[in-house]
Amino acid sequence: MTLSLFLACVWAVAANVLAMLPSRDNHWRRAYLLIGSGLPLLVYVVWENGPWIGLIVLLAGMSILRWPLRYLWRWLRVRLGFGE
Repeated sequence: MTLSLFLACVWAVAANVLAMLPSRDNHWRRAYLLIGSGLPLLVYVVWENGPWIGLIVLLAGMSILRWPLRYLWRWLRVRLGFGE
């Protein structure tokens, strides 16, 4: 296992542990922290292991951060005129 995949696994475990802890702001600060640390890590995974493994890691991260993605999707739909 490469260093980048090991770090991606550590990121996933940390994300799950952070999700289990109580939060007053519905975990949004933690989500911003995970996004900010996950994007450079994803670039590192793609650089070291190739785009297919990077896609798998991206899908895993998207499954963990599904609510921020849903809000982003809603925001984009409204901005692009496909809105609700």
